[in-house]
Amino acid sequence: MHRNDQPLPRWADPAIPADSLDPQGLSRRGLLRSAGLFGAAFATGSLLAPTAAEAHTPALGDPALSYLVGDHHVHSVYSHDAKYTFSQLAGAASQYGLDWMVLTEHSNIGHHKAGGARAEHEEILRARAENRRMLIFQGLEWYIPGAEHCTVFSPPGRHEVELLTRFEQEYDGKLLGYTAGAPGHPDTARNEAHAVKALKWLEEQRRCGYVDDVLVLANHPLRLGIDSPHEMRGWRDAAPGIMIGMEGAPGAQAGAFPGWAGPNSIRGEYVNKPSENSWPGYPAAAYVTYGGFDWATATVGGLWDSMLAEGRLFSITSNSDVHRVAYDTWKNGDWLPGQNFDNTGRLPDPVNTTQPQPGGDFWPGQFSRTHVGVTRYGYRHVMAGLRAGRVWVDHGQLIEGIDVRVNREHGIGRGVTLGGRLRVRRGEKIVLNVTLTTASRPNHHGEVPRLAHLDVIRGAVCGPVADRDEWRAPDTRVVHTADVEGRTGRYTLRIPVGRAEESFYLRLRGSDGKRNGSGFLGAAIDPHGPIPHEPGNGDPWLDTWCYTNPVFVDVVR
Repeated sequence: MHRNDQPLPRWADPAIPADSLDPQGLSRRGLLRSAGLFGAAFATGSLLAPTAAEAHTPALGDPALSYLVGDHHVHSVYSHDAKYTFSQLAGAASQYGLDWMVLTEHSNIGHHKAGGARAEHEEILRARAENRRMLIFQGLEWYIPGAEHCTVFSPPGRHEVELLTRFEQEYDGKLLGYTAGAPGHPDTARNEAHAVKALKWLEEQRRCGYVDDVLVLANHPLRLGIDSPHEMRGWRDAAPGIMIGMEGAPGAQAGAFPGWAGPNSIRGEYVNKPSENSWPGYPAAAYVTYGGFDWATATVGGLWDSMLAEGRLFSITSNSDVHRVAYDTWKNGDWLPGQNFDNTGRLPDPVNTTQPQPGGDFWPGQFSRTHVGVTRYGYRHVMAGLRAGRVWVDHGQLIEGIDVRVNREHGIGRGVTLGGRLRVRRGEKIVLNVTLTTASRPNHHGEVPRLAHLDVIRGAVCGPVADRDEWRAPDTRVVHTADVEGRTGRYTLRIPVGRAEESFYLRLRGSDGKRNGSGFLGAAIDPHGPIPHEPGNGDPWLDTWCYTNPVFVDVVR
């Protein structure tokens, strides 16, 4: 037991016999042991600040890491369009192997007037008590003035509720009516400026110690096309310590099961078309998902790469955005006379009908997973791992583990991992080492998934863009594909990268190989990338991918 009496997850607790763990738990314990973090090395510091061991150590490279699995975008009865209690959500998250999750309720009139954040907190405390081996954050899904949504969250501690309450009241675009984002609209400049002001305010609360930490991630950025490239860059630049990235893949991955949600359904529920508030520079193809991933992430040489090519980290995640689970049998309960969401801020508890109900989501951890690298277990360590960019994501439990290290060809130590920076002299030879642990157990669809190929994507670092609405990175492309079909267990790929003449970054993408095609910008850039599903025919289990954050190589002249 460690600080604040927070037990470790069962798979990480040495006191739990190995023969009592399921195959997933055994695998994760094995990965923890291989990282040298099992037992006391991992069991301390639940709410402590990150230790010096988590900082970059040039002599040895980045530390050995264990990856905690989580979801930063989860809705309950405190969101007007969801239906589950905190106990249901936490129980499902535990069943599907999550170590951490963030409960993120929509801000709106009912939520605000009824004091939703305070009422939620009491139930979150109960959920934490009932699920003491899980890290449960309280957060908010912020309506960005003039744009889409963001996850905002902080760790348990002083002012965690007050921060969300004040932020919702003063900066939420929906509550303020600051929704216009159309180019040329008289309110657009004001709204975009208010979003920047909001992020600066949040960062100041962290800087001055009002809260111990806070993080912000943009949700489903291309669903409506109203998050323009200049806005995303503006958010990043306004508060680089807290505005750390975006959903690489949205939730609602079960939204297009054949014969389930209708002939026009699309994975991720990306069923929208450009509106007057959409940024006009996005092509029509940007409004659907590719292998379940947002176009901004899935397009090699696209928007995500154009931000990375500036030489600054911008992370991706994957999550459930759970509101209503596909094929679930629960429905919203009935209101008492005179009650509604606007005057209660909470939906009635759901009731079980025993019949499948409409829905397009998975439970947290059932399909989408965000893996965060840490050396200690605890709330602030998860946040530190997210901020450092030590993140990879997958769908369908495609792989059990991936360790990425970039180093000089004859460098000592472990090298630099995800989110990190390797400083080298011009002309030095660089090597990429990737240690993969393949799936050894059936996923939550009853099949043992298999990785077919792993792509290495390389992009030149060119510095700040002249046009803040640039969404292309013309010097980014797939430079190597490893055919790993049939390989199982734990193995390492050693991939020479060549001599470093100019600064660049590397990121990885893997696929089950079932649905591939030329990337959006052409086969010369991406020969076998993800492709959209036909409307109404998007079985997510038959098209699974994994993505990693980048590693930067900085050439010192």
